[in-house]
Amino acid sequence: MKIWAAGFAGTLFGLGLAVSGMVNPGKVIGFLDVAGRWDPTLATVMGGALLVTVLGFRWILCRPRPWLADRFFVPARNDVDARLVVGAALFGIGWGIAGLCPGPAIASLATGLAPVAAFVAAMLAGAWLSDRFGAKSGRADKPLPSRQA
Repeated sequence: MKIWAAGFAGTLFGLGLAVSGMVNPGKVIGFLDVAGRWDPTLATVMGGALLVTVLGFRWILCRPRPWLADRFFVPARNDVDARLVVGAALFGIGWGIAGLCPGPAIASLATGLAPVAAFVAAMLAGAWLSDRFGAKSGRADKPLPSRQA
């Protein structure tokens, strides 16, 4: 059941990215071009996602447990360290250069374009290298206290 739920959620996310135009690197670059021909479309998509997330988390975390897991997991740490800042900067630089981030890049694989495939390959290689050789940050999930219904 979990694999079907994950597949459905991923498909819905990919369709949302496609419908909103976020699989088009030109849209992202247009959003980042604040000194030129700025395209506010991405801000609208982000605002909608933020609204759904804020309301959804409030509603979901009131439940005693998730539908498809034994308990909720939340990040164990909430501090900002150098590894987080450097990672965020690298993500932003890559996003600005390519106009793609992981979700839209994976959804864009359906286009069959070589630059998208190269981006995803580089992204996966970077994730593998980070996992293999990167310092462990101690960032782990911790379970939320169990709530009785």
